Amino acid sequence: MLSYRHAFHAGNHADVLKHIVEMQLLEYMGQKDAAYTYIDTHAGAGLYALDSAYASKNAEFESGIARLWERNDLPGPVADYVKLIKGLNPSGKMRYYPGSPYCADKIMREQDRLRLFELHPADIKILQDNFRKVEAHAAAQGVRVSARGKRVMIQKGDGFLGLKALLPPPSRRGLVLIDPPYEDKADYRRVKETLADALTRFATGTYAVWYPVLQRMESRQFADKLKQLQCKEWLNVTLSVSTPSPDGFGLYSSGMFVLNPPWTLAPMLKDIMPYLVSVLGRDAGANFTLETGVPKIFTGKRAI
Repeated sequence: MLSYRHAFHAGNHADVLKHIVEMQLLEYMGQKDAAYTYIDTHAGAGLYALDSAYASKNAEFESGIARLWERNDLPGPVADYVKLIKGLNPSGKMRYYPGSPYCADKIMREQDRLRLFELHPADIKILQDNFRKVEAHAAAQGVRVSARGKRVMIQKGDGFLGLKALLPPPSRRGLVLIDPPYEDKADYRRVKETLADALTRFATGTYAVWYPVLQRMESRQFADKLKQLQCKEWLNVTLSVSTPSPDGFGLYSSGMFVLNPPWTLAPMLKDIMPYLVSVLGRDAGANFTLETGVPKIFTGKRAI
């Protein structure tokens, strides 16, 4: 389905959770000198104007990044996230919000590789245009554009299918982000099947999956199905900002499920999630969950 446009949701509470986790995973990957590959299966447009017709229609960013913008008590990882976004907005006015590809590009090193997939015909063009602007800025600062051309590859296509050809990455170090729109309930099945295949090709890779927490059965069962995949360890974190509405509509909660997470991720989330609940929460139903474990064939889960 090609009706979904992430611009409607840019900067909301789900983006806050997703991008903080993404940034922490990238920072961890960069602690070793060896290069790594970042693969984004549903890259979107890469950058969003919050005053555009799309983003301002529901102004979802007001329930997310806007609540953190002027805070002076941000925990370290949250402060790093807000700092990156403020770097996009040098005037101090909150006008632009980065997608996952831009967050990755700002954190990754010259030797690392970005591989971006997007299927929507409008968003792939915007994504390509945005990275051309990034390359022009890099060239103005003396970075060889030819080197960046090898570093960033953008492909129009189905990221579920495209992922197969990229695993394992040449350096045997990699992070994969999967966050389809889930408008089509088949996306839940495709995510699990894609991960099962990816783990046979690249068992030591880190895989981060964003998902909505909805009333539909596929969503309620999703995390438990991912826990069955054969990986070294998994981590599941959810952020709920309100009580579910009686009609079941609206995104009140989302999660990040990480396969083969770094050991630093769970304690970091344990520290910051209560803060995010307190700042982003809308009512008494706001809460978070955080658990880690290994596939049940070996042992059970444990709450953090």
